[in-house]
Amino acid sequence: MIKIYPLEWLDSLILQTFNPKNTTGNIISASDLSLISENISEESNKIQVQLKNEVYSLRKKREIRLLIRKYHSTLIFLLDNVIENRNNDLFQGSGVSVIIDGIINSLDELLFFVETRFSNYLNLDERVPITYLIVARKELELKVDKIRGKKISNGIHGNVMEIVLAVLYKLVKFDRGYKITYRQILYQKELLKNLESFNDFENTLSVYSSFDVLLIGLNFNCLEYVNSLISRILSDVDNQESTAERMTKLLWHFKEFRQLYSNDKIMFEPSQQNIKEILNNWFKHEIAYLKKGMEFTQESKTDSVTKPVGGIILEENKIECILSTDQMGLILRATDESRIVKARSMSQVFKTIVPHLSTPFKKDLSYQSVRSKSYNAEERDKEIAIQTLEKIIKKIKTY
Repeated sequence: MIKIYPLEWLDSLILQTFNPKNTTGNIISASDLSLISENISEESNKIQVQLKNEVYSLRKKREIRLLIRKYHSTLIFLLDNVIENRNNDLFQGSGVSVIIDGIINSLDELLFFVETRFSNYLNLDERVPITYLIVARKELELKVDKIRGKKISNGIHGNVMEIVLAVLYKLVKFDRGYKITYRQILYQKELLKNLESFNDFENTLSVYSSFDVLLIGLNFNCLEYVNSLISRILSDVDNQESTAERMTKLLWHFKEFRQLYSNDKIMFEPSQQNIKEILNNWFKHEIAYLKKGMEFTQESKTDSVTKPVGGIILEENKIECILSTDQMGLILRATDESRIVKARSMSQVFKTIVPHLSTPFKKDLSYQSVRSKSYNAEERDKEIAIQTLEKIIKKIKTY
């Protein structure tokens, strides 16, 4: 039979049994406390099952929304009362205080269940009551302390964990002066849940560790963490010798980052952009900066090989080719991939040969540009490249 009021037992416990106005001295026996302790967890499970049954018995969204909000507001009301009751001197005994803490934890679990399972029916952007905020912060502090005690063997994971926990600890100790919403509390609970279950196991050679994948997936857009990730990426990029190699490394990290999943429906800091937007903008500006540096370097090299002699400027010794850069790129790429010439990489082939070539329309060619065009050549360019090679074959046959 469906209960008319599923929270009846908890309601009576909080508003009657543990109400200082109704309780005098040590009226609650040890056996009663033991029985209450055993029933708390069982009652919480019953309420969750009852709520799910009630929701699935309704057909209209409006009715479900009213039901969920009724449960949510009642749970917050009961939580406010039990926290207020706990501060009374009558309930400072060790046995009673443990029971009351158990009731608070049970109510907090029920709230988390309602807020996660039925979030679509709640206005999560409402400001949380101060008593609920006090409970949430206390829970946060306890879990932060517990996670801090975990042993982390991976150095990168350890550094990132310290940043995350330091930020969470600030939320506990300092009031930042603006409203805290249910959505933010729910995010913090979800984050802590993932931190508690995180397995300190590194199985990738990428600059993004498994911890980074977790935090980016949760859209942890905290600036302290973002700045630490940027520093790690820059450190890896700066280990490269040339500007071109740094650009290649940066583009690789950008490609990897764009492939990572991030839930843009949740975020740690509502006043900040999503972590994807922040890092996408940083990558684009950094790539543009390196590109300018490469252009400046290329111009400097061109100036160094053009020396004035007797008022006449001697041009760099280049070989003019009648083919376009697209056609050149196709032939050079085919030469490398067919292993006619051997080098450390295809980039090395282009880097060695292209600077010594020019076309009737362009004197200085970029080996990066010629290489990139070899992957996007049009059919007409392929035909001309093939005809050119056939022309060479015919000429060789005449020797």
